[in-house]
Amino acid sequence: MTSAPQPTRRHFLGSTALGLAATAGLAWTGAARAQVAGVAASAAASFGPIRQVEAGLLDVGYAELGPANGPVVVLLHGWPYDIHSFVEVAPRLASAGYRVIVPHLRGHGSTRFLSTESFRNGQQAAVAQDIMALLDALKMPRALFAGFDWGARTAGIIAALWPERCEALVSVSGYLIGSREANKAPLPPAAELAWWYQYYFATERGRLGYEKNRDAFARLIWQTASPKWQFDEATFARSAASLANPDHVAIVIHNYRWRLGLAEGEARYDALEQRLAAGPAITVPSIVLEGDANGAPHFDGDAAFRRKFTGKYQFRLIEGGIGHNLPQEAPAAFAQAVLDVARL
Repeated sequence: MTSAPQPTRRHFLGSTALGLAATAGLAWTGAARAQVAGVAASAAASFGPIRQVEAGLLDVGYAELGPANGPVVVLLHGWPYDIHSFVEVAPRLASAGYRVIVPHLRGHGSTRFLSTESFRNGQQAAVAQDIMALLDALKMPRALFAGFDWGARTAGIIAALWPERCEALVSVSGYLIGSREANKAPLPPAAELAWWYQYYFATERGRLGYEKNRDAFARLIWQTASPKWQFDEATFARSAASLANPDHVAIVIHNYRWRLGLAEGEARYDALEQRLAAGPAITVPSIVLEGDANGAPHFDGDAAFRRKFTGKYQFRLIEGGIGHNLPQEAPAAFAQAVLDVARL
């Protein structure tokens, strides 16, 4: 990402999916049942029991909703968030007939490494390979992918490198596939400021600080990345619990150090990273979403990356004070993009 955020400020508009959730089998709290139509639930829903499956290097924790024989959609979360970013999106898609898979990325929730000897690697190719292994473990030849932040990058990598496995793509903030060589170039000061935590994590002080204060750190990122999102304590706590994963800090620190060339990845991913560094085009049907109050680093509009999407394509600016965690802040708009991209 090359420009600092320039969010506009509008009032937050919530939306809910209570009726759809009942159909899809989502477990709702009393607070969710008491919500007023048109206002997002506070603390709202949680997924039911989380499933586990061995896939590649991991024992992956994931939520699943919808009919077992439906077309598959995989929803991928970002950092420092978890699967609950999709807690109102998933039942909408399940009610539309999709088999919805929402996995915890490595270092989050109940996802664990199968071996204590595995390197706690956060590089982009490793995370994408995890999701490919998950598809194989669940015997899913193809899926529609949708995500934001780390999840959008991962979904974009799958769409670019394995289009035969990707039906279509919904990506928040556009083309996020990275290049360590490109990351050597300095950005304008305002843009560098927006990446302050990347430089913090480059230090041992930053690693220790994140280990000691991960909840407070995550809360700060939520507030700065989504300045108009009025999340409540229960909503935050529900996702913060996923950051207690024993591998979380190691994965996050390695991810950001690897991006800056301060930590090495694993040789097994070298060929994939070479392909990614070339900035491969995304040929599958794609819808790019952006919130009008995104406080995280992002491009203004899609001019900077439009040429990377060579298939059917739409760009949608979601208004109403919507920040970085777009699927949780605007679940109806995110779910609609998934339904629409399948018809492009």
